[in-house]
Amino acid sequence: MPEAPHPQPRPLSFWGWGYADKFPGVWKRRLLATQLRAVLGFAAGKPRRPPELSRVRLSPSRIEPPATLGHVCSGDPEDRIRHTYGRSYRDLVRGFHGDFGSAPDQVAFPESEADVARILDWASTERVAVIPFGGGTSVVGGVEADVGEGFAGVLSLDLRRLDRVLEVDSTSRAARIQAGSAGPVLESQLAEHGMTLRHFPQSFEFSTLGGWIATRAGGHFATLYTHIDDLVESIRTLTPSGVFASRRLPASGAGPSPDRLMLGSEGALGVITEAWMRVRPRPRYKSRASLRFDDWHAAVEATREIAQSGLHPSNCRLLDGREAKLNRVATDGSSVLLLGCESADLDVASTLEQLIEIARGHGGRCPDGPRHLRQEDGDRRGDAGTWRKAFFDGPYLQSSLVSLGVVADTFETCCTWDRFPALHEAVVGEVREAMKRVCGVGMISCRFTHVYPDGPAPYYTFLAPGEEGREIDQWMEIKRAAFDAILDRGGTITHHHAVGRLHRPWYERQQPDRFGDVLGAVKRQLDPVGILNPGVLIPPTV
Repeated sequence: MPEAPHPQPRPLSFWGWGYADKFPGVWKRRLLATQLRAVLGFAAGKPRRPPELSRVRLSPSRIEPPATLGHVCSGDPEDRIRHTYGRSYRDLVRGFHGDFGSAPDQVAFPESEADVARILDWASTERVAVIPFGGGTSVVGGVEADVGEGFAGVLSLDLRRLDRVLEVDSTSRAARIQAGSAGPVLESQLAEHGMTLRHFPQSFEFSTLGGWIATRAGGHFATLYTHIDDLVESIRTLTPSGVFASRRLPASGAGPSPDRLMLGSEGALGVITEAWMRVRPRPRYKSRASLRFDDWHAAVEATREIAQSGLHPSNCRLLDGREAKLNRVATDGSSVLLLGCESADLDVASTLEQLIEIARGHGGRCPDGPRHLRQEDGDRRGDAGTWRKAFFDGPYLQSSLVSLGVVADTFETCCTWDRFPALHEAVVGEVREAMKRVCGVGMISCRFTHVYPDGPAPYYTFLAPGEEGREIDQWMEIKRAAFDAILDRGGTITHHHAVGRLHRPWYERQQPDRFGDVLGAVKRQLDPVGILNPGVLIPPTV
């Protein structure tokens, strides 16, 4: 009997988010435009035709890798197109209009750490800029070939063939994982050992472990283990100067942490190839509840008390009335607090009940009561299930909105609780004013993605009608107003979206004095020629 053919991988969009077959047809986008008018109060444009891959034109490649790297390098136009951008609003608009003028000259698909080392040696000798590439989901220009002058060409270094869980230490609850492992692949391999990393960013389906580490990604847990930082045990990185690897330890007080140097390095200091990560048994007990508040400020106070309670809910997401309506969680203007607890060993029902009582003390209502589950995936009904679906579908919606001419994007920050009221008022006011000035009208909503005892991480969404040909200028003016308001009121330029090229001017304002000089000195030691992701984190002239 002949062997069954392997199924073809599901095609990804070359310009938009995720799978190509999830981009809706014309009639569905017309319906979306009608819904937008009802929900947002302004009209979207008519659906525009998406680009065709076969019509994209690129300049010839400027570089030719040596024969020793020929088996892992590609100058194929489709490979170059698919490695041109991340998935920010600006990237989507340029891709939708067929503009791939900044495509890399070559794409490398290393199959081993030795391949990565050979690529870095060649690139350093020939002065070829190298951009580490994981899932390509950056929303801050982190994987774009915007490297300035002085390079012979640009190579995108795609690590997704390094996608294995290499070891699992069940005694210490840790796993050694290659950096190119995408979320679903990683979780599937860990599940064979009854373990999970339990790190689920919005980009989980496509992004990689190396990308999470390099960008200090925020994940599933809303409290306690909020960033990938909290799950890292040690990191192995290749630099043009050699291997940079930390010792595997549960903790250490021996000087500044080498892992902290690579966390958030965004490919500018080295290429992360693998890491030992803290894993855990898959949860057996899960409890959840949804509370509604008539008053946003009361909901914020309830969330603050929960964050400071020491009960550490795994889920603690607060949606304001507009965010809840936009995601169809609540349509009556209520703010909604989504709470969840989970454990592999202990029933968490009583913990959830304590959290509900805290929220009720601030006027929260729990009309559907708590749900207590006993299986891994759990019940996806109710507000939490609606939110979960909207959360992972959000990037697909953005692609559709781009095709309707809507300026649609997000930004996030983090600040202390005492500063949040003034920061929130300023951000909302400045963004509304900017949208009115450049778009005529618009909407902004807010949610908390993560919360800490000393402050929240607010995440804002804005939507406004775009003017064809001016969408990126409109978008940038709105973002600039938001970023200035955030820094002026004591927030961080990013809580979990990284710095990239987009945030770098504001990152330089946020840095302590001389920190940029220190970071530049480190880069010169690890990357003497300056080939690694020029323009990210550090000015390319450094």
